[in-house]
Amino acid sequence: MSDAEEEVMANEYREAAQYDGMDDLDRVPSMGSGGDIQAQLAAAATPLEFQATLETKFASYDNYCNLFHFILNSDGPVDIDAPNSSWAWDVIDEFIYQFNSFCGYRQKVAFKHENPEEIQLLRENPNTWGCYSVLNVLYSLIQRSQISEQLNAVKRGEDAKQYAGEYGSRPLYQMLGYFSVIGLLRVHCLLGDFSLALKTLDDIELNKKSMFPRVMAAQFTTYYYVGFSYMMMRRYADAIRMFSHILVYVSRTKNFQKNAQYDSITKKNDQMYALIMICVAFHPTRLDDTIHTALREKYGEQFNRLQRGGPENLPLFEELFRSACPKFINPTPPDFDNPEINVDPVEHYLGIFMDEVKNTMMSPTVKSYLKLYSTMDLKKLAGFLEVEPEKLRCWLLVNKQRNRQLRWSEGGLLEGDVAHSSDLDYAMEGDLIHVSEAKVGRKLVDWYLRNLARTY
Repeated sequence: MSDAEEEVMANEYREAAQYDGMDDLDRVPSMGSGGDIQAQLAAAATPLEFQATLETKFASYDNYCNLFHFILNSDGPVDIDAPNSSWAWDVIDEFIYQFNSFCGYRQKVAFKHENPEEIQLLRENPNTWGCYSVLNVLYSLIQRSQISEQLNAVKRGEDAKQYAGEYGSRPLYQMLGYFSVIGLLRVHCLLGDFSLALKTLDDIELNKKSMFPRVMAAQFTTYYYVGFSYMMMRRYADAIRMFSHILVYVSRTKNFQKNAQYDSITKKNDQMYALIMICVAFHPTRLDDTIHTALREKYGEQFNRLQRGGPENLPLFEELFRSACPKFINPTPPDFDNPEINVDPVEHYLGIFMDEVKNTMMSPTVKSYLKLYSTMDLKKLAGFLEVEPEKLRCWLLVNKQRNRQLRWSEGGLLEGDVAHSSDLDYAMEGDLIHVSEAKVGRKLVDWYLRNLARTY
């Protein structure tokens, strides 16, 4: 992303939040002695207690402002050696986690409207853990480190050091800049801008060796949010590919990854199994044997129910989405005076997802009928499904269009080639449905015919 594009984006967020970004970092004094600096570095990578008070959350935000102000606005690069790449990831990861948690907590306080002291404190500090200030930190770290230029140089086969500059040549800035790119992917996904989330990774080549030693939690987070963004954009084949890649990797390395980092990604591991099961229900495909076996062990009959579709399985789709989706956030503070008008972002995106489920829940049944014929009358199929012919016609046309999906192979993650996502294709001529590539065995046809006769 160019500097001009970053500035345009920053201005848009500044206008939306009516907030002056870096001034918030300037309000905290610079860091003092070396001991204070090291203590601040350690604190930035340390998870905040789950039951931390609101005052503690405010203090943590001030500490991050202090740290990032020192790193970004000192006279020249700061002379600090980061312990390792895992430390840099822990700082960015915890920074975004606390931002996400604070927004969720603030939303909950607004909904309940039971604690006037906290409401007043939140009302007086609308910019604490503000969306723009968090984005501003991430974009500033990327710009300072010139990590985009370095990554592009690597892709061209050039020496990245030629483009690193004074700041980017320091490991501290390199690592913070690199992980800020992944942080942007995460934040934009949490805000519901799935296209922009994928675009932030234009400079990072997935499935290839990264600039720095592999940090398992960072890799895991990247594939989770890329896969989820693809799923919400209805690019199910790409989502399945992303989830499969990291899940297979984890299954092959878990025996020697028994450490604190591995423990922290266990929940995301389970979430991705739920998401890949949803994607396979929308886009049936053959999975890696390791993943298929794990799905059977974890979900059993639920896996079959999702693939059968039907209105009776809508609650299951909803349950899985709630458990596996990110904790979405609103970009602006809630309305404390009118709590009833606040929108729960998780419920909002759940509604969008469930609309897609309802639009596709007929697909397995319709395909089971169409696979039996090379030509079928629309009214006859409508009779089997007990729906109005014109309603079925609309569904068939929409479904045919949605079967044409982009599939990523190289370049930016938003790019791709149009491909048919189903093994079944059809065309409509008046009331006739012409089916192609309907390949089923004789035994399967006999089974379908017996069940049709028994049902109808």
